[in-house]
This record gives sequence, structure tokens and C-alpha cells, in this order.
Amino acid sequence: MRADAVRGHLDGMLLSVLEAGPLHGYAIITAVQDRSGGALELRTGTIYPALNRLERLGLLRSSWQSVGERRRRCYELTEVGRRNLDTERSAWQAFTHAIGSVLAPATQPRPVS
Repeated sequence: MRADAVRGHLDGMLLSVLEAGPLHGYAIITAVQDRSGGALELRTGTIYPALNRLERLGLLRSSWQSVGERRRRCYELTEVGRRNLDTERSAWQAFTHAIGSVLAPATQPRPVS
């Protein structure tokens, strides 16, 4: 899938993946790929700047966790992030309805001249 198809929807996808609970970066990438049936493959150069931006906006918070010898940063939704996710979902539904109405219009009788 083209990268520009994801642009504008990345924030909502990241928030949605984190809705169930905290995840580290690679797990977020994997969750998006799994949920999309492999159609979306986010790169670390795309996801980490987005996660940092969402954290600066107060939609996410992060903390360091140790796993064995390794430390990794885990991200989770804030209450503001949950409200923003609801807004993102409503906007997505309106967007897909509008585009769907154009690409697959309902069968309508032709006007009689």
C-alpha cells in the first residue's frame, strides 16, 4: 500500500493500537501490520517521530521498561488520547462514507426527461 495512503491517518491508527494497553515501538509496528492483514508496514523512521509528537501533544505517555538486559520505551494512551481517538474514529467514518458515496454510489433511478 502506498505510504501517502496512510498519511493523515497514522495518528488514529497508533492511538487505536494503544487503546488496549501499553506497547513498545516494535509491538506497535507489528500490531498495525497484523491488523491490516500485512497491507501496512510502518517503518521505524515513521513511527517513532509520530509517537514522540503524540506524546508532546499529551495524547500518549511513555515509560522505560526493562526486559532482561534490554530497556525499551513503552507507550500508552492518556485520557486526552482516548478522547482524541473517539474524534479520529468519527472523522474516519464520515470520510469513508463520503468517499464511498462517490466511488460506489447507490443505484438511483435515472430522471425522466
